[in-house]
Amino acid sequence: MATPSEKLADALDALYGLQANGSVAIRSADLSRTHRERLVQNGFLEEVIKGWYVPARPDETRGESTAWYASFWQFCAAYLNYLKGDDWCLSPEQSIALHTENMVVPKQLLVRATKARNNVTELPHGTSLLDIRAALPELAQVTTKNGLRMYSLPAALIACSKQSFTQNSTDMRAALSMISDASEVLGQLLEGGHSSIAGRLAGAFRNIGRTQIADDILGTMRAAGYDLRESDPFESQSSLRFSRREQSPSVNRIRLMWQDMRETVIAHFPASPSLTVDKTAYMKHVEDVYVTDAYHSLSIEGYRVTPELINRVRAGDWNPTQNADDKERLNALAARGYWQAYQAVRKSIEQILDGRNAGEVVDNDHRVWYREMFAPGVAAGIHKPADLAGYRNAPVFIRRSMHTPPSREVVRDTMPAFFELLQAEENAAVRVVLGHFIFVYIHPYMDGNGRTGRFLMNAMLASGGYPWTIVPLEKRNDYMAALEEASTNQNIEPFTKFLGLLVQAALEGKAEPSIPSV
Repeated sequence: MATPSEKLADALDALYGLQANGSVAIRSADLSRTHRERLVQNGFLEEVIKGWYVPARPDETRGESTAWYASFWQFCAAYLNYLKGDDWCLSPEQSIALHTENMVVPKQLLVRATKARNNVTELPHGTSLLDIRAALPELAQVTTKNGLRMYSLPAALIACSKQSFTQNSTDMRAALSMISDASEVLGQLLEGGHSSIAGRLAGAFRNIGRTQIADDILGTMRAAGYDLRESDPFESQSSLRFSRREQSPSVNRIRLMWQDMRETVIAHFPASPSLTVDKTAYMKHVEDVYVTDAYHSLSIEGYRVTPELINRVRAGDWNPTQNADDKERLNALAARGYWQAYQAVRKSIEQILDGRNAGEVVDNDHRVWYREMFAPGVAAGIHKPADLAGYRNAPVFIRRSMHTPPSREVVRDTMPAFFELLQAEENAAVRVVLGHFIFVYIHPYMDGNGRTGRFLMNAMLASGGYPWTIVPLEKRNDYMAALEEASTNQNIEPFTKFLGLLVQAALEGKAEPSIPSV
């Protein structure tokens, strides 16, 4: 007779077989009742709606949202394709978001279908699916991305509402920048007789500096007998101009976010100190706060460390391969990696205080920080040597976040653009806040992004004469909430104010965050 562990192993084999075939949305019929119930009971399967499941991790807290957010898009694609076949399409606005690599999980996914019943399907963690009865675009105007049926980019620009240009200006400008020639939209504008939409698009293209496309739309529509007026649907002029060579929506999105957010940062962050920095005193302070910084930064990431462990690891008085259980070993390796990375960051800050461009220094050195952070794990056999190669080669998901970091291909486009922005930025406060935020928004590594982001923040603080600043563990929830608001709603003000208060306290010489007694 099979033991409980053997029965669970059989159920896991069945689940693995489905996942190996690419299944993320699991129907009841895909597994036997016995296997399904055993997987749910042991935390390997999570019910989404009646009869539909997604794989989960048993080590996650019950009610945790990460598994759902990570599988949202694949689940919706499989669910809608199963129920509706080809009779559905995402809304024009959602189509534009996906075309521009905005993979934020929406609170409500709007779907069009000719046979819809205008129903709302409640999904986990406050999300839902609304299918409305509406005409679908012509087949030639539909494209599929990862199983999701959506409007082609030109069709979406024509079909989206006027309000989209003000409510989702970053998405809309990034989408417009992907159009290289007026002919991409003119055919549909002429066939549909869309004179008012043509005037709006002409104004939108002119807003982002694509004057040739704007002029071609106006001239061609008028030559065809249409009387139209150009109107700019955006509330303000674009801070960027897009050349015809800029085809990456992700790069343009990063640049737009930077320009749109920087004035908010300047308005809500303490001004850079005007005093000349005493390099010797500054570096001594960086050394003095190490234990406190390591405790809070590692604890924010879920490691359990104590000042005693941090000091022992710093001194090399710890062999993580002997006399330690798995958790204690991981904590020690993380502490040792943090110490090694901290030393590399100190060298970077010395260069910055010597007058080198802070963005250039970090561009050159952040890979060293990362390698030092994870080298102990490689030496101990926890990580593979290939893990030190650089930017990630697989998808990554942020715990409890509706923001899905860009794909691995996009990371390699956006990171050079990010460092170009950092190097060109003249305002130290902007380098601090957006340097940290955009780095973790891109999430270039499989692990260590938060720690590296805080290192980057402190390097930028040094560039403005601000003191090293610690994000306290007790403020972790506020910290993560502010990052989430910036990532999902493009609202940088809460994160700016959060960091600004910490930096102001450091400027005033207030005591560093404490370490609770163990």
